[in-house]
Amino acid sequence: MTHRVVKLTIVNDFVCPNCCIGQHELLSAISYCKDTLNLPISFELEHMPFRLISKECLTDTEGAPKVDKSTFYSKQIGKEKFSSFENAISKWANEKGIPLSFRGVMSQSTRAHRLAIKASQMGGQQLQLPILVGLFKANLEDGKDIADVNVLADLATSIGMMSKDDAIKFLQSTELEREVNAMCEKARTIGITGVPMTIIDGKWAVSGGQSSDVYVQIFKKLAAAGIYSAPSPFPAPVVDTEICA
Repeated sequence: MTHRVVKLTIVNDFVCPNCCIGQHELLSAISYCKDTLNLPISFELEHMPFRLISKECLTDTEGAPKVDKSTFYSKQIGKEKFSSFENAISKWANEKGIPLSFRGVMSQSTRAHRLAIKASQMGGQQLQLPILVGLFKANLEDGKDIADVNVLADLATSIGMMSKDDAIKFLQSTELEREVNAMCEKARTIGITGVPMTIIDGKWAVSGGQSSDVYVQIFKKLAAAGIYSAPSPFPAPVVDTEICA
């Protein structure tokens, strides 16, 4: 059977619990296909940034106390909808043994996306993937502020991406900010209106936080189909979903 390389373009935002769930399920499916099923398939992953939250959505001014997540969601979607949302996330977290929660403050994710893109530039998916996993864990498991320079610098240091001093220097600069903004805008202009979204071989889109079983079935079919490769439909990372209009 011919070995196939599958390109996965993952459009998401680090403040999105469903994106975190989607990433866990996708990575679980990839591991199962490679390590258990031994499918003749390998994966090339790229992160495409998207911002659910604009600065205007966060009512705190520079230097003022930030809004905690529960308060933010309650104001944006209503207490009843937030309660249902929180219960659904908690149900998945309990089943998987992954301690997702709504602790901590809500922040805009531009700086975190910049770090993820920088990781890709420095070391491809081998360096970017630990950053992606670490960002979701910091925000949604540990309740840390992923707009905080020190939080992000510690993460970069922990995976050996760069020294803390170098990370802080990068994070305090505007490097890659224009690129991230352009990627997020591109996502909207091509019609992406919800995240997570996984684009397979630049051709098929899988939306929402699908279960690992869904991905496994897709990957089985791709492996059986043999070699095929398509370029990414995007010039660089993109993402989309609205919490506030």
